[in-house]
Amino acid sequence: MPKKPILSLSILVFALAGISPAQKVTSLNNPAPDGAYVEYLLTDGTVLVQGGGCTDWWRLTPDKSGSYVKGTWKQAASLPSNYTPYATSGAVLADGRFFLTGGEYSNCGGSFTLTNQSAIFDPVKNTWTMVKPPAGWYDIGDSPAAVLPNGLFLVGRKTTKQVAALDPNTLTWTAMGSAGKSDFNAEEGWTLMPDGTILTYDVKHNPNSEIYDPSTQTWKSAGSTKANLQGPPVEGCLTYGHNHTYCPPGEVGPGILRPDGTVYATGALHQGASAGHTAVYHPAKNGIGTWTAGPDFPNGDAAGDSFAALLTNGRVLVEGDSGTLYEFDGTHLKPTAEDFGSLIVLPTGEVLIAGSAVYTSTGTYKSAWAPKITSFPSSVTRGSTYKISGTQFNGLSQAAAFGDEFGTATNYPLVRITNQATGHVFYAKTHDHSTMGVATGKTTVSTNFDVAEGTETGASSLVVVANGIPSKAVSITVQ
Repeated sequence: MPKKPILSLSILVFALAGISPAQKVTSLNNPAPDGAYVEYLLTDGTVLVQGGGCTDWWRLTPDKSGSYVKGTWKQAASLPSNYTPYATSGAVLADGRFFLTGGEYSNCGGSFTLTNQSAIFDPVKNTWTMVKPPAGWYDIGDSPAAVLPNGLFLVGRKTTKQVAALDPNTLTWTAMGSAGKSDFNAEEGWTLMPDGTILTYDVKHNPNSEIYDPSTQTWKSAGSTKANLQGPPVEGCLTYGHNHTYCPPGEVGPGILRPDGTVYATGALHQGASAGHTAVYHPAKNGIGTWTAGPDFPNGDAAGDSFAALLTNGRVLVEGDSGTLYEFDGTHLKPTAEDFGSLIVLPTGEVLIAGSAVYTSTGTYKSAWAPKITSFPSSVTRGSTYKISGTQFNGLSQAAAFGDEFGTATNYPLVRITNQATGHVFYAKTHDHSTMGVATGKTTVSTNFDVAEGTETGASSLVVVANGIPSKAVSITVQ
């Protein structure tokens, strides 16, 4: 179960042995007014965060230069007063709305409930609407979840092997098959793969891993992770609801799909181990892939129930349980800085930490990783909607993970318009993406974007951004 986060330390401790001064953490001029337990990047370029009161939500808007460090906050609508969750699952949907489900705790961490409540946020209307749970589910809690390429929101019930999919259009749930699942879904994380399957590494049945195929609604083993990623439970069985019992099987760390197609999986501190282990999954073109052991965390650290994000340079940023930030480059795991809290990749390529600071790494992306625009309107009018097409609009990865809950994937396109005369930056809200997959390759994909009324007119440049990586700019005129 997750440690309740400190709402960002925002510190650098370069004096610590092994910490690299090349990467940096920069505090926001205006940190989140009530802290930020978890962050989500909305498709209009703003960031939505859950405040310390759990029902309060806030939005960060970058300044006119596009800087989030100099950005400003405005309070968004609060959740209904009877839904006060902590340690939830959620995702930004293809239509631009945000869906929040479950919660390990209610009353902002005061009560262990594994609540089955859910709500959806409309950023245009600034409203929350409660959503009924799947039929027969009296709990959801901090369950693994992912948005499938077809836009359905898939969640695995924490206390069983059950799986259900939410249709965002109707806000109704459909029970999905889960045949072949080795153990229950508790404390596991889900990584969306380029072929639309989902990879998980088991907690209870560690060191086994599994792959779920939504098209057949079946699970199959993906083999041993080699290095054991499970950490022992921190407490005994817990009761909740009407005499229900939950016995935690332990924890694991976040897993991130990298641009080379491998998945870097991190672990909690396994019983008897001196440090948290990591492992790398190598997918096969046909059939099941293979696992190899990765580097252990330095200095006895681990990443059980912690955050990770994919940097634009292809490295994985992992937050250790100690608060140390590490970068994995495919071979080595090196400490770089110190901070603590939720991580998401911003459209600028920086990583936002708990609504209070941004992390900047070294190096840059390869051109092959970037979105490519192939069809776009040369002239747009404020207040109107347009379609734009190209390739790799969704990036190569979900680009963010936790262990089970707190998924903050950013695999969807944003549209950024820069006025050539003033240099001012404007985001056009995207919606109704043709896919929510990852690493879509040469397949043509598309999205729709709304040109905001406040966008400056005149000659401008436009880019599509996915996971912090921009396309080459195209020229447009804003009317």
